[in-house]
Amino acid sequence: MRGLDTSERPVVFIWELTQACELSCEHCRADAQPHRHPDELSTAEGKQLLEDVSEFGEGQLVVLSGGDPCKREDLVELVDYGTDLGLSMTLTPSGTDQLTREVIQDLADVGLKRMALSIDGPDPDSHDAFRGEAGSFEQTMRAAKAAADVGVPLQINTTVCRRTVGGLPELRTLVADLDAVLWSVFFLVPVGRGRVLDPISPERADDVMSWLGDVSDEEEFAVKTTEAPQYRRVLAQGDADGGNRRGGVIAGDGFAFVSHTGEMYPSGFLPESVGNVTDEDPVDLYRNAELFERLRDRDQLKGKCGACPFRSICGGSRSRAYAYTGDPLESDPLCPFVPPEYDGPLPEQEFASGD
Repeated sequence: MRGLDTSERPVVFIWELTQACELSCEHCRADAQPHRHPDELSTAEGKQLLEDVSEFGEGQLVVLSGGDPCKREDLVELVDYGTDLGLSMTLTPSGTDQLTREVIQDLADVGLKRMALSIDGPDPDSHDAFRGEAGSFEQTMRAAKAAADVGVPLQINTTVCRRTVGGLPELRTLVADLDAVLWSVFFLVPVGRGRVLDPISPERADDVMSWLGDVSDEEEFAVKTTEAPQYRRVLAQGDADGGNRRGGVIAGDGFAFVSHTGEMYPSGFLPESVGNVTDEDPVDLYRNAELFERLRDRDQLKGKCGACPFRSICGGSRSRAYAYTGDPLESDPLCPFVPPEYDGPLPEQEFASGD
């Protein structure tokens, strides 16, 4: 997708099928619940959404997320429908007993392009404690093997916070052992249940991102960060090619999110709705909603993010800025870099007192 005009179409379009989930993950953005919401998009509304999204262009990447998308009986039907529309359909299921080998086979048969499984600890004890469900690690391992057996490429998602950061080296080995094609490393944004977790300090975040750059160079799988576009800045400071590396997109600029009830946001971690897709066109909302347009204009960024020479390749986490300040254009408090000539106010960093 390199060279894509993100003012016209997103790199990633996420649809949160449901907030229902059997797990109680400590970082859950969705505050997932055991039961489905009565106002979820229906199958017919979901198919209309997929038809609308296909107007972005051939091969548009769609991520079906949750909660746990396996809670919906029409999951395979929706993947099949999206595939027939020319969309690249991918899935982020939860590691529960609903993600059976049979379900994974059915999804492969209708053209699922990739499955992303979350692993937040390198062993059952650490992962299951974080996920709030005994047996989740083993269920996730079984799902990973089933995906490999049926030929569905595997992505591993990992949350980075003070509790999980020490396990990253062991997780790197596990990602390689699972033959994953991508390790997506998410740096905590304090929304949903994630508000009770402790982020790592900005300085340690930079160190982790530098290490991830080395991992990307040394491993066969790709590495990307989520809600941490400063990865690009860290790599750019380290070598001449850093500015061209994969560092992810930012909310509203290459990224769009539709909730289980149809509200459209720049990101699931930036819950400011620009409209509902049941009565407005998601393509028009992405291209023309004022909030999306402001987020795509890096000259509107404030504070040290606005003065940063790396803002065109980074831009900071707009979701984290919003979570801490209520203003998505403010500086990202996870980034320790201060532009040499900047002498204005710095973002609050109450969470940066140690790791």
